[in-house]
Amino acid sequence: MPSEDTPPPASGQTDFLTRELIECGRDFHHRGWSLGTSSNYSVVIDREPLQLLMTGSGFDKGRLQPEQFVIVDEGARTTNATTLKPSAEALLHTVLAKHGAGAVLHTHSVAATVLSEHFLKAGGLRISGYEMLKGLAGITTHESEAWIEIYPNTQDIASLATVIDARLKDPAKPLRHGLLMAGHGLYTWGESIAAARRQIEVLEFLFEVVTQKRLLFGSF
Repeated sequence: MPSEDTPPPASGQTDFLTRELIECGRDFHHRGWSLGTSSNYSVVIDREPLQLLMTGSGFDKGRLQPEQFVIVDEGARTTNATTLKPSAEALLHTVLAKHGAGAVLHTHSVAATVLSEHFLKAGGLRISGYEMLKGLAGITTHESEAWIEIYPNTQDIASLATVIDARLKDPAKPLRHGLLMAGHGLYTWGESIAAARRQIEVLEFLFEVVTQKRLLFGSF
């Protein structure tokens, strides 16, 4: 239940953002990136105190309904009157939001699942030289590279959130653009749902390119 001193978010804004996340689910399901009950999505609806609108756990992302969302605080605890539970990975969303993300999107594509397992020992996947890289935040030329870090899949999300928090704070080379969980899928984020959605589309495209290139030409 929300505390008496926590003001509820503006209903109009929340309704709009809910529709935007529902549209993400339908689109990602159609593309094969969020099948069944996989994936989770969130968007910041307030910064002081931090509150996120998030998909509830266990719902088909291609058929999301407005009543299948929860509101969580910075500790990933639900603050609205509901019996629904947020995703078990909600702490990853809140730690990213604390570092400025306005929206966080998580997909489970085949390409991301396979590549994340294959490159786990390397600690990440390096992608360079493609025009589509310019769709990622801060990249302005195809003569760039993106390093997408890969973490082992785990049920200890609190520990992983602590690791991600430290990586985001790294002054020399902070975590950027997205991360993969091995055999699991992609997390990415942006200042808005539209920005995070763009990064999902760019990274999923690049993962497909890497997969197809390996099939055609072998290791590289």
